[in-house]
Amino acid sequence: MPTGTRTDLVPGRDLGLADSGRVRTLALVKPLSLLLGLLLAARLAAADVASEMSEAAQHFLASLGDDQRAKASFEWASEERLNWHFVPMERKGITLKELGSAQQHLAIGLLSSGLSHRGFLKATTIMSLEQILQDMEGPGRRFPRDPLLYHVSIFGTPAPKGTWGWRIEGHHLSVNFTLVDGQVAAGTPSFMGTNPAEVRVGGRAGLRVLGAEEDLARELIHALPEAQRQTALIDKTAPPDILTLDQKKAEAGAPKGVAFGDLTPAQRELGLRLVREFVGRLRPEVADADFAKIEKAGITGIRFSWAGGLEKGEKHYYRIQGPTFLLEYDNTQNDGNHVHAVWRDLGNDFGLDILREHLRAEHAK
Repeated sequence: MPTGTRTDLVPGRDLGLADSGRVRTLALVKPLSLLLGLLLAARLAAADVASEMSEAAQHFLASLGDDQRAKASFEWASEERLNWHFVPMERKGITLKELGSAQQHLAIGLLSSGLSHRGFLKATTIMSLEQILQDMEGPGRRFPRDPLLYHVSIFGTPAPKGTWGWRIEGHHLSVNFTLVDGQVAAGTPSFMGTNPAEVRVGGRAGLRVLGAEEDLARELIHALPEAQRQTALIDKTAPPDILTLDQKKAEAGAPKGVAFGDLTPAQRELGLRLVREFVGRLRPEVADADFAKIEKAGITGIRFSWAGGLEKGEKHYYRIQGPTFLLEYDNTQNDGNHVHAVWRDLGNDFGLDILREHLRAEHAK
């Protein structure tokens, strides 16, 4: 696990991204002391994130042999950095399976450096589901189901003040981070999926890794009065997958469905809880900044839409789209027990918008 000065006492944790126990602890602190602490944390947070990620990546790379390091490392400008996917396929990077035990721990440490506690638990549980699929499907697949068949890729040279990136990816998981001049420029595309969506047999029966993403959305669609529900319901049949798939730049199209501005305060808060469930995959410092960006662009213009059946067990799809972001969730495969859920920054996936601004500023000097 990377060492550093990471703190959970950062601004915005009251958005619902915090652990409830920590919130109760904060409530005991005198208001002035709390305010000063939050302001200090805000100043340190960006540096802490970059330092911890670069330290984790450096430790991982240092543990590799020459051939392993060559397989895990890519030029910063490599097109491979944008070559993300979420299905079983041939990938570049080095797999956990090719690593020794100590190296695997360091790779998981890198994964932990980018995710919240909840996001890390989701990611590692998704990886563990590969063993369940192997047990269900048996051998003989071209791409075997294997919890260690996840690829680690480092783009550029990790450094606390540097410009570089990293990715950990395999079946149903794609974690992408871009850092520019020591700042986290993007933690998207962020993809999580789960098959089965609900484990129905065996010792892990009842497990639903992405259950909150399903339950909150269904609660919201049922909370709408009939007229609004008809506005939100864009199709009686759910599409077979998320519509943006693995596009390098998400082509979201025009927003559809019911606007958050037309919801009651209680309905709107339910919708925002769902947004936070996706955004909160990332570590709090990054998630808070991303949610602040969503708020700044305008909550009232966010739209929620649904396709497919409304009841649990029926195939369904939903999307939440705002001026700057898109969430897509699809549960149609394997008879409605197979989830794909993605969070896209419509202008800044892979940090491309910030990189453009960075290059423009550099050329202006």
